[in-house]
Amino acid sequence: MNEYFDALETRAPAVREAQLMQELARQVAHAKRNTWAYAEIFKDVDPATVCTREALADLPVTRKHDLVALQKQGREARSDPFGGFSSARFGPAMSRVFASPGPIYEPEGHLKDYWRVARAMHAAGFRRGDLIHNAFSYHFTPAGAIIESSALTLGCTVLPAGTGQTELQVRTMADLGPSVYAGTPSFLKIILERAADMGQALPTLTRALFSGEACPESLRQWFKDRGIQVYQVYATADLGLLAYETSALEGMVLDENLILEIVQPGTGEPVPVGEIGEVVVTTLNPTYPLVRFATGDLSAFLPGQCPTGRTNMRIEGWLGRADQTTKVRGMFVHPAQVKAVSARFTEICGARLVVSGEMASDHMVFQAEVTHPSEGLERRIQDAVRDITKLRTEVALFAPGTLPKDGKTIEDLRSFR
Repeated sequence: MNEYFDALETRAPAVREAQLMQELARQVAHAKRNTWAYAEIFKDVDPATVCTREALADLPVTRKHDLVALQKQGREARSDPFGGFSSARFGPAMSRVFASPGPIYEPEGHLKDYWRVARAMHAAGFRRGDLIHNAFSYHFTPAGAIIESSALTLGCTVLPAGTGQTELQVRTMADLGPSVYAGTPSFLKIILERAADMGQALPTLTRALFSGEACPESLRQWFKDRGIQVYQVYATADLGLLAYETSALEGMVLDENLILEIVQPGTGEPVPVGEIGEVVVTTLNPTYPLVRFATGDLSAFLPGQCPTGRTNMRIEGWLGRADQTTKVRGMFVHPAQVKAVSARFTEICGARLVVSGEMASDHMVFQAEVTHPSEGLERRIQDAVRDITKLRTEVALFAPGTLPKDGKTIEDLRSFR
């Protein structure tokens, strides 16, 4: 069995760096020439000079959390739903468009394996002939399509299960016998617990590919005790694959088709190896040529190379958020959404969202300071939170002046390291 997806994974580091820097200059030129957003951002930049990491670090950062406003401005000013960052338009050059919470709209071009996750799947042992139970959502967001397109690239067969309907998920897995699950770790845990309650064994399931939320070591061991080998992949709707786990399970190896920086949050200055900072990515995707795109995620570079022989740099994995935005059950939750909930109720004079949990069992509480609470207020707040964030929550009501005055709209009590 071939250990590597292609020869790029074992390139000499100096060769990889030289080739990436050549691609960087071409990508900056492409973005400036073919997108009106980068035509403005790079108006004083000579793309030919952007051929080193030092030159890259001098370019401005485009922040993910700014895309909501930028895309809104683009729709209003130029009828461009992508805010001027996509080189493709609706039609033959764009196969699909997706909507992530925010809303943020993402294009899908016609490149084979557009999000490049086949590399991560190969490292996790996916091979031609595998049946993959794909429990990522196919609704609006691209997660389900990301897994499906990459799995088909490898010659796998996909069951598009999506989310929910836990008992049906169990029965379908029992009937079809998939060898691989793809989805969030929390949902697989729910499926396996339901299978146990039903007295239904799922002996064919031996591997799982997780994304969308953290999988702590305690949960990894929980799956291992049930005969399931777990691999994590770090990918986003905007950028595709960023990094992936290998059989060594020592950090996450970077994808071969991007340039990743770890920077000081708020400044864009690169930090030393081992120091936690914000993940900033320059993608080589011609359809959506994001340059110095700040994800808002925290991570750190690991020293040395992967024991499997892959020579690219490694990161520690997802270590939380650089701002108060967080991810709950695979969905981003923004401070602005907490404020939007509060704005619906005249009784609320202060609010914060508290996220806790372990073993990927995220627990969310909307804490609200209220004056003269009306009957049924808690239920109406729950409905508003679900309408705005697409997530269920508990609600706790407090007297005015009770909640901490620490500037936090979202408090994340989970540990990711």
